[in-house]
Amino acid sequence: MAGIVKATPLTFVVHALAVVSAVMVLIWCIHYRGGLAWEATDKSLIFNIHPVLMLIGFIILGGEAIISYKSLPLKKDVKKIIHLVLHAIALILGIIGVWAAFKFHNESGILNLYSLHSWLGIGTISLYGIQWIYGFVVFFYPGGNTSIRSESLPWHVLFGIFVYALAIATAAIGFLEKLTFLQNGGLDKFGSEAFLVNFTAIATILFGAFVLLTVYAQKDQEEEDYAGSYSAI
Repeated sequence: MAGIVKATPLTFVVHALAVVSAVMVLIWCIHYRGGLAWEATDKSLIFNIHPVLMLIGFIILGGEAIISYKSLPLKKDVKKIIHLVLHAIALILGIIGVWAAFKFHNESGILNLYSLHSWLGIGTISLYGIQWIYGFVVFFYPGGNTSIRSESLPWHVLFGIFVYALAIATAAIGFLEKLTFLQNGGLDKFGSEAFLVNFTAIATILFGAFVLLTVYAQKDQEEEDYAGSYSAI
């Protein structure tokens, strides 16, 4: 059947890493950091929403959106919708996650946008939004003509890979930044929480790496399958 791409062992590794990363960030924020709350006297509970939504919502769902077009045994049109919707959900949850960080800072009397992580984060989610809007308009609705889609596809794919790699790097810097703050506040540098945060960051990086490896491994089949269709990223 035209438009069908088979799953590979790489996709199973990606899914496993997604589960591991999600479980670890939840254990960190709920067990070690006290839980999640949008309104709370303990403002750190508001901040906890940020890493959970950025990792599970923005990065994991974003990665699943990328590989969905490659691994799901469905027709192109169906995969296109799934891909588009997953990216939209990832973007929305990412925006809420960023909002949670601003809310935490504002209610705690902490300055905003002073760190490299925050600069990269705002830049990444802005580029992600631009990428989604461009893909929607050119490849979905109202849709460009065949020539525009053909010329845009390689750049759209390349830009998507860049933005996703930037998201992974930004997340890793965020884990480092938060752990450094906690350790400066007295957290044991060799304690279980510190190790958990570091392993969560490693799992996140590996997840992103295997998403990109999946893109590369199926590149040839992708180019043939995408003729006149929506991009995979």
